[in-house]
Amino acid sequence: MRVAAVIPARMASTRFPGKPLADILGLPMIEHVRRRVALSGLFNTVAVATCDDPIMKSVQDHGGKAVLTSPAHERCTDRVAEASASLDADIIVNVQGDEPLVRPEMLELVVKPLFSDSDLLCTNLMSEILTESDLNDRNVVKTVFDKSLNALYFSRSPIPSVRQRPTQRVLGHKQLGIIAFRKEFLLRFAALPATPLEIAESVDMLRALEHGFKVRMVLGSYESVGVDIPTQLNQVAEIMKRDDLFPRYRPA
Repeated sequence: MRVAAVIPARMASTRFPGKPLADILGLPMIEHVRRRVALSGLFNTVAVATCDDPIMKSVQDHGGKAVLTSPAHERCTDRVAEASASLDADIIVNVQGDEPLVRPEMLELVVKPLFSDSDLLCTNLMSEILTESDLNDRNVVKTVFDKSLNALYFSRSPIPSVRQRPTQRVLGHKQLGIIAFRKEFLLRFAALPATPLEIAESVDMLRALEHGFKVRMVLGSYESVGVDIPTQLNQVAEIMKRDDLFPRYRPA
């Protein structure tokens, strides 16, 4: 099967306008994401999906592929679907453009179940929540799932109930910005009407659950610091200085 990675990015973030082009150690953030994804041998294509000319120009100036999409999309998955329609691929991996510490191992982990189970339509990488700050951060999407690891719900609020948390090392689980779709399901997903819980929580994958589709969660041990606000750029830069991947693609 042919696999493509699509990285959605736009300038009009409400929490951090222009963040895809924010500089981290000499490269725009979107370029860190694109280059780290490209380090994986998994993909036939790596493309940035954007509605903004400055992002498209930046990606192309750095030698990457960018697809111009409609500015009307409110959900990143819909932007990925539009860009994916023109790509020759069986599986599409949506990698958020604000995850500059993404690793190839994470991408390979989320795709693996789709290779081994033909009935699966969609997989979503998650990791354990180990801190109260992550648990209570509304920028962190929490998830709960059944015994087969199929998602039951996603929320920006702490889930499940807080009653037993003080005695637990693992406080919950968080969705990471890496989601793999069979292409035909992604296009079908984008054609579905938005749903009440999706709109209330501002979480794309609730649309799939509300329409009765399964989302298989995949537990990984990798930590990825997403950039939601400007102060997180310094945190990412400090981690990246000690990172084994950055020397493989950093600018000369």
